[in-house]
Amino acid sequence: MFILALGLTLNTKANLGVSPIISVPYSISQITGLNFGDLTFIEYVVFVFIQIWIHISEKNKKRILSDLLQLPLSLIFTRLLNIYSTYIPTSNQFGIQLLILAMAIICTGVGAAMSLSMQFVPNPGDGIVQALAGKFNKSVGLTKNIFDCICVCMTICISLIFAHTILGIGIGTVIAVLGVGRVIALFHHMFESQIIELVQG
Repeated sequence: MFILALGLTLNTKANLGVSPIISVPYSISQITGLNFGDLTFIEYVVFVFIQIWIHISEKNKKRILSDLLQLPLSLIFTRLLNIYSTYIPTSNQFGIQLLILAMAIICTGVGAAMSLSMQFVPNPGDGIVQALAGKFNKSVGLTKNIFDCICVCMTICISLIFAHTILGIGIGTVIAVLGVGRVIALFHHMFESQIIELVQG
C-alpha cells in the first residue's frame, strides 16, 4: 500500500499526466483547490458502494465484507497520498520528469502486483474492475481498459467544461497505462509463487 501510494503520487509529480483511475479527482482538485487525497477517498467510496450493489444483486454475501473493508483501507491509502504529495516536489525539467515517471510506473506496478497477490482486500480501483468484469462476464484486462477509458473521458469533459483546458491527461497517462501492466506481469512472473506461499503458509 505504501509503494502503490508512492507510485500514484510520483505519477502526479511527473507533470506528464496522471494515471486514468485518479485523473478525475486530480482534475477536480486542480480546478477547485480541494485536497487531492480527500477527493480520491470520495471516489474510492463511490467505487466501494458500486461493488456492494453489484454483489448484493448477485447475492454474493461473502464479497460484501471484503468490499466494506476497502473503506478503512481507502482512508489510510488516501492519507498516504496526502503525505507523499506534501513532501515530494514537482519538476518541470523533462529529463527529471521522465525519471520520476519511470519510478512512478515501477512503484505503481509493484504495489498493485503485491496487493493483488495477497488476495485479501483489493484497492477500490482494482476491486471495482474485478466486480464489473464478473458482472458483465468479461475479462479483467478488457474491463480495466474500458474503465480507464471512461475515467479519461470523464476527466477530459470535467476539464474542458470547468477549466477550458485538459488537466491531468498527457503522454505520461498513456505510458503509465502500458507500463504498469508490464511491471505487474513481470513482478508476478518473478515473485507471485513466493508471495502466495507466504500468504498460504
